[in-house]
Amino acid sequence: MNASARQQPMILPNQAVRVRIAPSPTGFMHIGTARTALFNYLFAKKHGGKFILRIEDTDVSRSEKKYEKDIIDGLQWLGINWDEGVLINGDYGPYRQSERLEIYESYIKSLLEKNHAYYCFCAQEELEAIKQDQMSRGERPHYPGRCSNLTKEEIQKNLKIEKDFIIRIRMPLKKVSFNDLIRGKVEFDTELIGDVAIAKSLNQPLYNLAVVIDDELMKVSHVIRGEEHISNTTIQLILCEYMEFDPPTYAHIPLILAQDRSKLSKRHGAVSVTEYRKEGYLPEAVVNFMVLLGWNPGTEQEFFTLDELIKTFDLLKVQKAGAIFNPDKLKWFNSHYIKNKGVKELLNLCIPYFIQEKILEKTTGGFKNPKTKELVKESELEKIILLFKERMRVLSEITKLSEIFFIDLPNYDKNLLRWKELDFKTIKSNLLSIRKALEKEDSSYFNRDYLSSKLSEITKKQGVGETLWPLRVALSGLEASPGPYEIMDVIGKEKTIRRIDHAIDML
Repeated sequence: MNASARQQPMILPNQAVRVRIAPSPTGFMHIGTARTALFNYLFAKKHGGKFILRIEDTDVSRSEKKYEKDIIDGLQWLGINWDEGVLINGDYGPYRQSERLEIYESYIKSLLEKNHAYYCFCAQEELEAIKQDQMSRGERPHYPGRCSNLTKEEIQKNLKIEKDFIIRIRMPLKKVSFNDLIRGKVEFDTELIGDVAIAKSLNQPLYNLAVVIDDELMKVSHVIRGEEHISNTTIQLILCEYMEFDPPTYAHIPLILAQDRSKLSKRHGAVSVTEYRKEGYLPEAVVNFMVLLGWNPGTEQEFFTLDELIKTFDLLKVQKAGAIFNPDKLKWFNSHYIKNKGVKELLNLCIPYFIQEKILEKTTGGFKNPKTKELVKESELEKIILLFKERMRVLSEITKLSEIFFIDLPNYDKNLLRWKELDFKTIKSNLLSIRKALEKEDSSYFNRDYLSSKLSEITKKQGVGETLWPLRVALSGLEASPGPYEIMDVIGKEKTIRRIDHAIDML
């Protein structure tokens, strides 16, 4: 493969831009597919074109409707909405390959009749033996054309006895080149490829054939996909030539790699889009993170809305080198968008996590704590959200961060109450003085700023650490937690007194 400077015009005069994403529903949608969809979507919107969603489900044994639904739900959640395709009427449907088998059959028959393709009756064991022999001699594995010159009689005889077969393209021996919008001129020698399979039967096309037919009939102008498909492009261009199709313009975007530059996997922190959603990532954060995997705006700007991306996105600014997936960077983006949410919107986003973890139950007109059976006011929940919105990296963290507010009494070792070398007698005395001061206060004045002012004299007299450390631990039961004034503001006077009493009893 040889790549030189980019030469082809991005869009030809009077060309209608039509792009597609064509995932196989054989698993949950991962970050690579979502990024490819995003790049196609942005390119279409930037140039006033159409974005198509096509489902490539000819792999019957592995395709499942739950995965198709996952793809659809994931794209909709990310805001990557298609103009035409599955669920949306269009002029070039159907948009599931499983519903287009008759179309493929007519093209497969035509390729056979014109001698551009042929039946291959080689057993799998034979093919594996050929492959091993070629590899032992340092050759690139390829089919040597054993069935390429069978007579019509031999073919009919094999078909009559229902001998297993596949259909192979008759690959011409030549060099095939194309201009890639990202990689420039790319060239392959077909001799290294061999006669590849293009169908399992007359109505069961394999990927390379089905995708070429679909792209032609759906008038796809640009194919923007991952670089792992570069080698397929040669086969697809030969098929275009045989079927007299005008090939689309190709653009192969870089692979997404782990930080050690190995193939990205779940162990590197990459999970399905559904998992990101469940964990509490915001769609705008995922989109913002994905677009910068292989694309550089050429400015210092890091945060973009979808509208801004549509205006700014340019395929010519997509890099050739692999894009490094950094899960910490994704969390950084997510924390930024969490911080910029209004408290009410953020509360609504966090409520499902409270309910899922059985911290809250929905009741008529509000919420209830299932452990204490107490009603929980929305104003209390908003205070909790405000307290932790600066600390949350993903929404699901809210339940762990805020659990101290939904318990009856904290459970902890009394030694945690100790501030430096302070003895228990002094700690108890300090807590008693705080309790006495708080007991006199009206519950309606129990807010952070008032309490801080009210206890300021005690902290000056006893010492800041000597006062606030034991108080904070008494309220939270934790070594690290929000400050005591913030906790008291949320839990109110009655629970504050009870938790201080609990600490005093322990001492």
